[in-house]
Amino acid sequence: MPLHLALVHYPIVDKTGRTVCTSVTNLDLHDLSRAATTYGADGVWIVHPYEAQQRFLRRVLRHWQEGWGAAYNRTRQESLAATHLVADLDEVRDRILAREGSPPAFVGTSARPSGNPIGFAGMRRLLEEDPAGCYCLVFGTGWGLHPETLTEMDLMLEPVYGPGKWNHLSVRAAVAIILDRLCGRDRPEEN
Repeated sequence: MPLHLALVHYPIVDKTGRTVCTSVTNLDLHDLSRAATTYGADGVWIVHPYEAQQRFLRRVLRHWQEGWGAAYNRTRQESLAATHLVADLDEVRDRILAREGSPPAFVGTSARPSGNPIGFAGMRRLLEEDPAGCYCLVFGTGWGLHPETLTEMDLMLEPVYGPGKWNHLSVRAAVAIILDRLCGRDRPEEN
């Protein structure tokens, strides 16, 4: 079943709750693409509305997919093959619909409990038992997805919790943990 990831840079909130836009980071781009490829996700959608940031991202993608970087590091080229730039979540939905034949169910993520969250075990069951389904995990940068964006999600995944009360993972760490909980296995299958 198709599983996609979307990394939203706007609208999100800062630590005071204001609506802001964050910059694309090279680390997020590479690490999300590598995690998605490792766990078999079908696409990574970098969501940013501003042309200057889109130009930066296109330049980085070209370098690793077509330029000197493609020959230098084939694994990076491979991991970035399914990474795409879009302006907003509507474009994510439209492009996944065109590619998969059905629109994705957006599954929001947050470090704070929101609404009626689905647990990791329940989400994993959906992914394993719904072959006709299509899902897109939606991650926020900064201090998380804007509350208005959260209301547009079809499902909300429970937060990732550690043993203590402190809970502010980098998006790269959160993506890796969530993908492992939803798609991971104990060991590779024998050939």
